[in-house]
Amino acid sequence: MNAVIAAVGVMLILSLSRVHVVIALIVGALVGGLTGGLGIDATLKAFNSGLGGGATVALSYALLGAFAVAIAKSGLAHALADKALAMVDRQHASGGRQVKWLLIGLLWVVAIASQNILPIHIAFIPLLVPPLLYVLTRLQLDRRLIACVMTFGLITPYMFLPVGFGNIFLNEILLANVARSGVDITGINVTHAMGIPALGMVVGLAAAFISYRKKRVYDLEKIEQVEQVAVEYNPLSLMVAGVAIAAAFIIQLLLDSMIIGALAGFLIFSVSGIVKWRDTDDLFTEGMKMMAMIGFIMIAASGFAEVMKATGEVQTLVEASASWIDHSKGVGALLMLLVGLLVTMGIGSSFSTVPILAAIFVPLCVQLGFSPIAIVCIVGTAGALGDAGSPASDSTLGPTSGLNIDGQHHHIWDTVVPTFLHYNLPLLAFGWVAAMVL
Repeated sequence: MNAVIAAVGVMLILSLSRVHVVIALIVGALVGGLTGGLGIDATLKAFNSGLGGGATVALSYALLGAFAVAIAKSGLAHALADKALAMVDRQHASGGRQVKWLLIGLLWVVAIASQNILPIHIAFIPLLVPPLLYVLTRLQLDRRLIACVMTFGLITPYMFLPVGFGNIFLNEILLANVARSGVDITGINVTHAMGIPALGMVVGLAAAFISYRKKRVYDLEKIEQVEQVAVEYNPLSLMVAGVAIAAAFIIQLLLDSMIIGALAGFLIFSVSGIVKWRDTDDLFTEGMKMMAMIGFIMIAASGFAEVMKATGEVQTLVEASASWIDHSKGVGALLMLLVGLLVTMGIGSSFSTVPILAAIFVPLCVQLGFSPIAIVCIVGTAGALGDAGSPASDSTLGPTSGLNIDGQHHHIWDTVVPTFLHYNLPLLAFGWVAAMVL
């Protein structure tokens, strides 16, 4: 059996069986390494060498957690939550429908903006979502819907709009790798190429609103234990919070470092006195603990991905799929998309998957007679497939980090499975249709 299939299969089965994702990733990596003929020593060496790849993201999460706790201390997000709660109380007779759609729309817009207008990716989640959880719980909103809304905003913009992270994915990675593999991309509109697959994401989001339309009850007391519901704030604390957030975002954009941005924001709170100097250590530790699980998953996922690369069987899987196609464009497009789904779910990053897939898929697509724009569509969709629904993807880990601070949102069953079903299946279908008609 191919090592990638074995490793990803074991990792997914264990995760769905409610084994912790970190353990599932470690066991999956061991199975993949041994199946790929690396042996125990080489597997562990590859896994250990890959751990450092997730350290930067893990540290970023930890500092964002500390920054989020400082923002909570200032009362900024709670001021927003208080206004929302007041609206809920006023609209109690109508079930708070206006507030519900306002909050869903807010999270949707911010998630989309985090990919292009203000490219901070998942950094907004631990800052914005935890203070709003109390309101969302009062409204009995199903958190699985919120996870789907945020995941849509984290993925669809970069696979469709060539701005911000979309410019990196579509122009610098997708088009560049297709061109490097021998296809003339002159005159290709990448937005046109990815338009039909992006429509599949829209259909998936619409389906999520139907699937999770019913109310879901959560324990308010658990939220109150981990998230301060009654926080005192004043104009000064709100102003300092606004300055700290603006500084953090500007520094992150200028230096391309989430770590330095979050640290600068936290220091502004400390120097201003909003966070007492004697409380900084405890506050910092509290924030880091809040993000610890996500950080460790990121680190373990980097080790898992390194083992997959070390086996050399990602390339073998791609080449094997080419031999199964037998000159059929329909079968070829479907198999290439399925292989992309499997590889991305294992690696956890669509940005890293495209270069691997393009090297083999582009010549194969040319041989099968696909047009240049269809080739761009196939490779781009194959890379994006699996970003939603991968236990190790930051597009699923991000929403979980904000929705699970009270332990009432399971990463696998409440984020991974819902996003997989609602996005990967439509994306697979629409991607195949696009490949056949473009």
